[in-house]
Amino acid sequence: MPESGSEQGSQAAVAHYVASLSSDLASLARRSGLETLGYLLEMVRLEAETLTRHNGNGNGNGNGRRG
Repeated sequence: MPESGSEQGSQAAVAHYVASLSSDLASLARRSGLETLGYLLEMVRLEAETLTRHNGNGNGNGNGRRG
């Protein structure tokens, strides 16, 4: 089912928040010597930023997967 404009906007907002939060957490993890955790949080940030771009301009498919 296609998403409404407000639902898609909400997804973009949540993805943006997750990107920001995961970036901060990745920095904290790396400063504490938790390199693997920092790396994983960076992957979360990258995925969230991708979803923000896709959902923010209406090109997202809504299920969090590309392709």
